[in-house]
Amino acid sequence: MSADPSYLTAMVVEFSADAILSAILIFLWLMQRKEKHALFWGVGQLTVMSGSVVWLAGDYLLPLQWRLYFCAFCLTIGMAGYWAGTQFFIGRLREIQIRWMVPGILIAGAIFSSLWTSDNNWVAPGSGAALGLMLLWSGSRLIGAENRYRLLGLTLMARGGFNLLVAAALNPDVLVMWFIGSSILKVLSMLGLVYAVQDEIQQRYARTIDSLSHGFLIRDRRGYVQVANERCARLLGFNNAQELIGLHVCDLLPNLTRDMADQYFRRFEAEGVQYPISDTAIMRLRNGNSLPVELLGSPYIERGQLFCLVQLLDISERKKKDDLLYQAARIDPVTGFFNRHALSTQLAQELAHAAAAGRECAVLFIDLDKFKRVNDSFGHAAGDELLRTAANRLHGLLRPCDVLSRFGGDEFIVIIPDLAPNSAEQMATDCAAEIIKAMGRGFELSYHAISVTASIGIACYPNHGGDSDTLIRCADIAMYEAKKAGRGEQLIFNDAMNAATKDGLVIDGALRGAIEANEFYLVYQAITNSHTGKLTKVEALLRWNSSLLGPVSPDRFIPVAEDSGMIIPLGTWVLDQACRQMAHWKQSVLDDVTISINVSAWQLAAPDFVALVSQALIRNGLSPHQLELELTERVLIEDAANVQAVLAQLRALGVGISLDDFGTGYSSLSYLTQFHLNTLKIDRAFVMDIEHSERSNNLVHAIIAMGHSLGLQLVAEGVETAGQAAILEKMGCHYLQGYHISRPISPDELLRFADDRAGRAPAPYSDYAI
Repeated sequence: MSADPSYLTAMVVEFSADAILSAILIFLWLMQRKEKHALFWGVGQLTVMSGSVVWLAGDYLLPLQWRLYFCAFCLTIGMAGYWAGTQFFIGRLREIQIRWMVPGILIAGAIFSSLWTSDNNWVAPGSGAALGLMLLWSGSRLIGAENRYRLLGLTLMARGGFNLLVAAALNPDVLVMWFIGSSILKVLSMLGLVYAVQDEIQQRYARTIDSLSHGFLIRDRRGYVQVANERCARLLGFNNAQELIGLHVCDLLPNLTRDMADQYFRRFEAEGVQYPISDTAIMRLRNGNSLPVELLGSPYIERGQLFCLVQLLDISERKKKDDLLYQAARIDPVTGFFNRHALSTQLAQELAHAAAAGRECAVLFIDLDKFKRVNDSFGHAAGDELLRTAANRLHGLLRPCDVLSRFGGDEFIVIIPDLAPNSAEQMATDCAAEIIKAMGRGFELSYHAISVTASIGIACYPNHGGDSDTLIRCADIAMYEAKKAGRGEQLIFNDAMNAATKDGLVIDGALRGAIEANEFYLVYQAITNSHTGKLTKVEALLRWNSSLLGPVSPDRFIPVAEDSGMIIPLGTWVLDQACRQMAHWKQSVLDDVTISINVSAWQLAAPDFVALVSQALIRNGLSPHQLELELTERVLIEDAANVQAVLAQLRALGVGISLDDFGTGYSSLSYLTQFHLNTLKIDRAFVMDIEHSERSNNLVHAIIAMGHSLGLQLVAEGVETAGQAAILEKMGCHYLQGYHISRPISPDELLRFADDRAGRAPAPYSDYAI
C-alpha cells in the first residue's frame, strides 16, 4: 500500500494541506494574540496530522506500541483543540474548562491507548470515528451560534460525517478515493476556519468602530469613502455602512465642490498641522433633512498611501443649546425682540452698510412715560404685559427692514436703516409721530385703561455720529430733553443738548457729597401783606456754592438732581433746615410768619414723606400752619391719585398747600377743586405786563376773582414795581412777592427787614429792597 503512487500522492497532498493551513492558523494567532481559537484549531489539526503521519509511516519511525501511544494522544489533543477552539469562538470557553483540558487529554489518551493496544485494527476506524464525532459537534455549534458561519459549520459536519462513513466501511480498494475526498473536505474546512479567524479579526475592528458613539469614515485622496461605520450610516440616513462605501464626500455635504474636498485633504499634507482638524458642517441626509455635525479629521496611512480619517459628531443637541444661549444673549425674554447686545451688533452692521452704500440711518430712543407707576400700582407682571403690548404695537408700525429692540427697563430703540441721503430726519420724525400717536391710544391692562405716553429722541447717521455708541448716546440725550419738554414729545439731537448733558454730568458728579460738605444753604424771600406791607410769609430758596464749580444756579442743578434722584435727600435737607430756621426765629418778630418750601414729585412719591414733615415740625416745635408746601401744576398731574392721597394726609396734619406758577403749562380749573389747595400763586409772566397790557390785567383780575370765590389765598409773584403792587392791591390780591418787596436774602437780613417793616407805618408800595 505504501508503494502505490496514487496513495503516496494523496497522502502528500493531504498532509501538505494540513501543515500549511495549520501553520496559517497558528500564524494568525501569533499576529493577533486575542484569536486563541486560531491557536486551538491550528494545534488540533496539526496534532491529528502528526498522528496520521506517524501511524502511516509504520516501523520506519517508531515501534508499534509507541506509535499507538503517540496516535492516541495526538487524537485526544486534536479533539481537544477543535473543542476548545469552537468553544472559544462562540464565547463559551471558561477558565475552569481550560484547567481540566490537560487531565482530560491524559485520561482520554490512556483510554484510546488501552483500546488500541488490545486490537490495533481499531486505530484507523476509531480515530476517524472519534474525530468525525468531534467535527459534527463543532459544525453544529457554529451553525447554532452564528448564521454568518453556517457554511463553515456545514463543511465541518460534512467532513465529520465523511469520517464516520469511512470508519464504518473502510475498504483498501477505495483508499485513494478516501484520501482524495478527505483531503478536499479537510482543505475546505481548514480554509473555512482560516476565513472565520480573519473575519472575526475584521469583525472585531468593525464592532469596535461601530461601537463608537460617533460616526466614522475614511476617505481617500480623491474624496471617495473607503470605510464607514454603522453609526455614520445611521447619522446620514443610510440603511447600513456598506451603502456609504464608494460615495464621494460631495454627495454628503451640500455646497461642497470637488475642489473644496481636495483642498481639505491637502491640509493633512501640510507641515506643522495640529490634529485633529476640527470643522463644523451641515450634512445633507437622504431624506432631505439636514444634520449639524462636527468633523474631526486625522491622517491615516495604509500601504504607504495617505487617507483621511474623519469622525462625525452629531451636534444637534449642542446646537440647540447654542441656539438657546444665542437667544438668551440676543433676545429680550419679556418682549421677544432684540436686547441691548444684539442692538449694538445690528446697528454696527447697518452703519457699515450705510457707509459703504452712501445711505443714511436713523435711531429712535423711546421711553415710556410714567411706566414706573404701572409697576408700583399693578405689579411687575402687569408691567411686563404692558411692555409686550407696547413692543408689539411698535413693531406693527415699522417696515420689515427696521429693527426694534428693548434697550432696558421701559426703553426701546428703533433703527430705521437704508435711507436715502438727506431723508433720515424726515423719516425719523414721521415714524416718531406715528409712535407717539399709537402710544397715546392707551392700553387695556388687568381690566384697567392705562394711559402711557412716549418721549422720543432722534439721532441720525452721519449727521450726529458715525458709530453705534455715539448715535445711541445722542438719541438718549434727545429723549431726556423731550421728557423735560413735557413728555409725549419728540426731539432731534443737536449740539446744544450735548453741551447741556455734559454740564449735567459734571453737576451730577459734584452733587455727590455736596450735602455732607455743607455746600448748600438757604436764602429767604419775603412775602408781604398787600394792604399793610407786613411780613406774613417767607419762601425758602435753595442755593449751592460748589467747592468744584463755584456758585451754581438752581435752574442748572435742580433738574439734574431730579433726574439722578438726589432731589429726595436735597428736599429732606431743605425741609429740616427751613424748620430749624423757623424755630430760631420764634423769639423774634417772625414768630407768626409762615415759611414755604418747594416740593418735587419725587418727594411726594416717597412713602415716608408725610412722616418726615411731621417729624420736622415736632422736632423743631412748630405748629403745622407755620409750614406751607409749594407744588407746581406739573407735580399735580404726574400721579394725580397718589398726589391727592398724600395732600389729604398733609391737610389732615394742618400743613398748608400752595400751587406755584399758576397759569402756565397745564393749568386746569379742576385742579383747584380736586386738590383742595390753600394758596394760589400767580405766575410772574402775567404780573409783569398788568400795567401796560389790558389782556394781562384782565387775566390777573379773573384769576384773583376766581381765587376769592374758591376761598384761596392769593400771592402775586414777580412784583417789581410800585405800580404793579398798587394794581394788585386794588384787585384784591392778598400777598405780594418780588424784587419790589425784597430779593432773596440771608436769615439775619430777613430779620432786619421784618423789624423795619414792623416799626413803620403802613406803606405797602415803598421801594424797600435789599
